[in-house]
Amino acid sequence: MNSYLKEIADVCEINKPLTFHIARHTFATTITLANGVLIETVSKMLGHKSLKQT
Repeated sequence: MNSYLKEIADVCEINKPLTFHIARHTFATTITLANGVLIETVSKMLGHKSLKQT
């Protein structure tokens, strides 16, 4: 997965390292929370057992 993300970064000329962890974080913050999705819902989507983890 990380190698595919690095390839995409190269094609898109993104100079930051892209990893699966960064992708999950971006999904949780930029895509869901910024668009009004409840933190409880985001926590479940990420597979966290508690809000503390999220």
